[in-house]
Amino acid sequence: MRCGAKCFLVQVEEQGLKRTWPITARTSAEARKRIRLEFGAEINILSVKEEQKG
Repeated sequence: MRCGAKCFLVQVEEQGLKRTWPITARTSAEARKRIRLEFGAEINILSVKEEQKG
């Protein structure tokens, strides 16, 4: 894990299904970038939220 990294919950829609993926990144923009690199540019990202720790 990198310095300053947080866990983001990224909700995506692929093939009509909504899924949530935990992504470790420094910013929400970096989390979006990682999702697009992994699943392709055509994936529909619905939301990016920082995971709240209890």
